[in-house]
Amino acid sequence: MAEGCMKCGSTDAKTKDVSMTGGALSKMFDVQANKFTVVYCTNCGYSEFYNKKSSTAGNVIDFFFGG
Repeated sequence: MAEGCMKCGSTDAKTKDVSMTGGALSKMFDVQANKFTVVYCTNCGYSEFYNKKSSTAGNVIDFFFGG
């Protein structure tokens, strides 16, 4: 069960998918191989990153709220 944001207690959160570069070679060739889902509190902005490769079909919002 959702408990709320660990910083402010709000239960309103959203997700966004982002890509980031890794080491020097990926920066040189502009390869963004690291893909994450960001879950963020819409009240205070607290955010957590979840690796898309390891977070399969599970609901990352549940992880954010401690579920």
